[in-house]
Amino acid sequence: MSKTSMNAYKKTQVTTATKEQVLILLYEGCIKYLKVASDAAAKKDLNAKGIAVGKAHDIINELSNTLDFNVGGEVAKNLENLYSFMTAELLAGNVANDPAKFDAVRKLMETLLEGWKGAVAQIQADRGKK
Repeated sequence: MSKTSMNAYKKTQVTTATKEQVLILLYEGCIKYLKVASDAAAKKDLNAKGIAVGKAHDIINELSNTLDFNVGGEVAKNLENLYSFMTAELLAGNVANDPAKFDAVRKLMETLLEGWKGAVAQIQADRGKK
Protein backbone atom coordinates (compact mmCIF):
# COMPACT_ATOMS: atom_id res chain seq x y z
CA MET A 1 0.00 0.00 0.00
CA SER A 2 1.45 3.38 -0.97
CA LYS A 3 2.00 6.11 1.61
CA THR A 4 -0.75 8.21 0.00
CA SER A 5 -3.19 5.30 0.20
CA MET A 6 -2.23 4.63 3.81
CA ASN A 7 -2.76 8.28 4.76
CA ALA A 8 -6.18 8.28 3.06
CA TYR A 9 -7.10 5.08 4.91
CA LYS A 10 -6.05 6.55 8.25
CA LYS A 11 -7.99 9.76 7.60
CA THR A 12 -11.11 7.76 6.72
CA GLN A 13 -10.63 5.59 9.80
CA VAL A 14 -10.58 8.63 12.10
CA THR A 15 -13.35 10.61 10.41
CA THR A 16 -15.76 7.65 10.46
CA ALA A 17 -14.89 6.42 13.96
CA THR A 18 -17.11 6.71 17.01
CA LYS A 19 -15.80 8.77 19.92
CA GLU A 20 -14.93 5.53 21.70
CA GLN A 21 -12.92 4.32 18.70
CA VAL A 22 -11.12 7.69 18.50
CA LEU A 23 -10.19 7.33 22.18
CA ILE A 24 -8.67 3.91 21.48
CA LEU A 25 -6.80 5.29 18.45
CA LEU A 26 -5.37 8.11 20.58
CA TYR A 27 -4.09 5.69 23.20
CA GLU A 28 -2.60 3.40 20.55
CA GLY A 29 -0.90 6.35 18.86
CA CYS A 30 0.53 7.61 22.12
CA ILE A 31 1.89 4.16 22.97
CA LYS A 32 3.52 4.00 19.52
CA TYR A 33 5.19 7.40 19.98
CA LEU A 34 6.38 6.51 23.49
CA LYS A 35 8.07 3.39 22.08
CA VAL A 36 9.74 5.50 19.38
CA ALA A 37 10.86 8.03 22.03
CA SER A 38 12.32 5.28 24.20
CA ASP A 39 14.18 3.68 21.29
CA ALA A 40 15.45 7.06 20.07
CA ALA A 41 16.64 8.03 23.57
CA ALA A 42 18.53 4.74 23.85
CA LYS A 43 20.20 5.47 20.49
CA LYS A 44 20.78 9.11 21.48
CA ASP A 45 18.81 10.23 18.42
CA LEU A 46 17.67 13.53 19.88
CA ASN A 47 15.75 14.65 16.79
CA ALA A 48 13.61 11.50 16.56
CA LYS A 49 13.13 11.51 20.34
CA GLY A 50 12.00 15.13 20.33
CA ILE A 51 9.46 14.55 17.57
CA ALA A 52 8.05 11.44 19.27
CA VAL A 53 7.89 13.10 22.69
CA GLY A 54 6.09 16.07 21.15
CA LYS A 55 3.48 13.83 19.54
CA ALA A 56 2.96 11.77 22.71
CA HIS A 57 2.69 14.99 24.73
CA ASP A 58 0.09 16.38 22.31
CA ILE A 59 -2.01 13.22 22.60
CA ILE A 60 -1.86 13.21 26.40
CA ASN A 61 -2.86 16.89 26.41
CA GLU A 62 -5.79 16.13 24.11
CA LEU A 63 -6.91 13.29 26.37
CA SER A 64 -6.69 15.60 29.39
CA ASN A 65 -8.45 18.50 27.66
CA THR A 66 -11.41 16.35 26.65
CA LEU A 67 -12.16 14.99 30.12
CA ASP A 68 -15.77 15.60 31.12
CA PHE A 69 -15.84 16.16 34.87
CA ASN A 70 -19.64 16.41 34.92
CA VAL A 71 -20.00 12.89 33.57
CA GLY A 72 -16.74 11.34 34.77
CA GLY A 73 -16.63 12.76 38.28
CA GLU A 74 -13.91 11.18 40.39
CA VAL A 75 -12.67 8.99 37.50
CA ALA A 76 -12.11 12.10 35.36
CA LYS A 77 -10.24 13.80 38.21
CA ASN A 78 -8.03 10.74 38.69
CA LEU A 79 -7.32 10.60 34.96
CA GLU A 80 -6.43 14.30 34.97
CA ASN A 81 -3.92 13.67 37.77
CA LEU A 82 -2.50 10.67 35.94
CA TYR A 83 -2.17 12.63 32.68
CA SER A 84 -0.38 15.42 34.59
CA PHE A 85 2.02 12.87 36.06
CA MET A 86 2.63 11.38 32.60
CA THR A 87 3.35 14.82 31.15
CA ALA A 88 5.85 15.52 33.91
CA GLU A 89 7.53 12.16 33.31
CA LEU A 90 7.67 12.81 29.56
CA LEU A 91 9.37 16.14 30.14
CA ALA A 92 11.79 14.65 32.67
CA GLY A 93 12.61 11.80 30.29
CA ASN A 94 13.17 14.25 27.47
CA VAL A 95 15.53 16.45 29.49
CA ALA A 96 17.46 13.50 30.94
CA ASN A 97 17.31 11.44 27.71
CA ASP A 98 16.00 8.59 29.90
CA PRO A 99 14.25 5.75 28.03
CA ALA A 100 12.97 4.34 31.35
CA LYS A 101 10.73 7.39 31.83
CA PHE A 102 9.13 6.84 28.42
CA ASP A 103 8.75 3.12 29.13
CA ALA A 104 7.03 3.83 32.45
CA VAL A 105 4.54 6.20 30.80
CA ARG A 106 3.98 3.67 28.01
CA LYS A 107 3.14 0.96 30.55
CA LEU A 108 0.62 3.26 32.22
CA MET A 109 -0.92 4.04 28.84
CA GLU A 110 -1.09 0.34 27.97
CA THR A 111 -2.89 -0.39 31.25
CA LEU A 112 -5.37 2.42 30.60
CA LEU A 113 -5.85 1.24 27.01
CA GLU A 114 -6.81 -2.23 28.17
CA GLY A 115 -9.33 -0.73 30.59
CA TRP A 116 -10.81 1.49 27.89
CA LYS A 117 -11.01 -1.43 25.45
CA GLY A 118 -13.04 -3.33 28.04
CA ALA A 119 -15.29 -0.33 28.65
CA VAL A 120 -15.81 0.23 24.91
CA ALA A 121 -16.63 -3.44 24.41
CA GLN A 122 -19.23 -3.18 27.17
CA ILE A 123 -20.72 -0.02 25.64
CA GLN A 124 -20.96 -1.72 22.26
CA ALA A 125 -22.53 -4.80 23.81
CA ASP A 126 -25.07 -2.62 25.63
CA ARG A 127 -25.90 -0.80 22.38
CA GLY A 128 -26.44 -4.15 20.69
CA LYS A 129 -29.00 -5.17 23.33
CA LYS A 130 -31.19 -2.16 22.60
